[in-house]
Amino acid sequence: MARLPRLILPDQPHHVILRGNNRQAIFYSDLDREHMLATMAEAASQYGVAVHAYVLMDNHLHLLLTPPSADALSRMMQSLGRRYVGWFNARHQRSGTLWEGRFRAGLIEGERHLLACMRYIELNPVRAGLCVEAADWKWSSAAHHLGLVRNVLVTEHPMYWLLGNTPFEREHAYREFLGEGVATAERSLFTEAVLRGRPVGSEAFLQPLAADHAAVVQRRPRGRPRKPVEPAGI
Repeated sequence: MARLPRLILPDQPHHVILRGNNRQAIFYSDLDREHMLATMAEAASQYGVAVHAYVLMDNHLHLLLTPPSADALSRMMQSLGRRYVGWFNARHQRSGTLWEGRFRAGLIEGERHLLACMRYIELNPVRAGLCVEAADWKWSSAAHHLGLVRNVLVTEHPMYWLLGNTPFEREHAYREFLGEGVATAERSLFTEAVLRGRPVGSEAFLQPLAADHAAVVQRRPRGRPRKPVEPAGI
C-alpha cells in the first residue's frame, strides 16, 4: 500500500514520533539520551524549528514541533536521525539502521489540542510505569513546564502562556492539568493520529484542508473496501 503524503504546515504544531526498528532500544545509557538532546537542539536551531515538548523513551521518542516552513520539519528530523544513528553506531560498535522507517507526524490544531498533546507526551513515562510523577522523568520537558528546571531546548507555545499571567500561575495551572491525566479516548486519538499521519482538530480546522489534502484529512475505514452488491437480475 502506498504511503500517505505527510500534511505539514508552516507555523503550526505537529506531533512527531520516531521509533526504533522492531521496537529495539534507541538509548542504551544516559549518555545516549544526552547526545540525542544535544543533537536535537542543533538540528532544531539549524532549521528554525520550535520544540514545545518532548519525551525520550527506551525505544522511541515523542516531539511537539512547530516548523517555520513546510520542509523544515522533515529536514530537521532527517538531520537528527542521520546524525544520531551515525554516532550511536560508532559508540556501540554496530551497523545498519536504527529507525523503524521514516518518522511519523500529525498536524495538531493548536488552540484546541496543543496542551492536551503536551500532556499526552509528558505523561508517557508515567503510563509506562517508569516514574510516579511526570516531572520525575529527567528525559522530558515536563520539569520545564512545571518550573522545576530551565530547559533551553524548549520554546514555550503561546497556548502555554495563556495558562496564567506569571510563571507561577502558568506552572500551577499546568500542574493541575497534568494531574487530570489522559483519558483513554484522548490517548487513542493522539496515538492513532500520529501513527497514521492524520491531523487532530475540529471540523472548522479540518474542513479548509480537505480540498487539497483529502487523502490525509478524510478518515477511511480500515481494510479493503467492500465490493458493491449488484442488484438482483443484472
